[in-house]
Amino acid sequence: MVGKTEEQLIRERVPYEVGHGFFHEIARGQIVGGHVDMLKLLFHRETRRLLGVHCIGEAGTEIVHTGPAVLDFEGAINSLRKTVFNYPPMTESYRVAAL
Repeated sequence: MVGKTEEQLIRERVPYEVGHGFFHEIARGQIVGGHVDMLKLLFHRETRRLLGVHCIGEAGTEIVHTGPAVLDFEGAINSLRKTVFNYPPMTESYRVAAL
């Protein structure tokens, strides 16, 4: 995980939303059998700026690097929604969670 946790955002009174990308919902997750793995994005409710990324499961090491890149540039989840990922990638879960 990188960035903030929900507990930190609650404590700091930051208005946030949560997006989930379950790996079983994407083609690559179905290929490798990712039934319990998931990606969780925390983003600011008004600005949509990415605040935290949590990767849970075996594929987390494959996809976590995308989160710090967006966080470092203070990017919004809209950029993840527009990004075209190679197919079939585990990183597609960023797009799913951003939607």
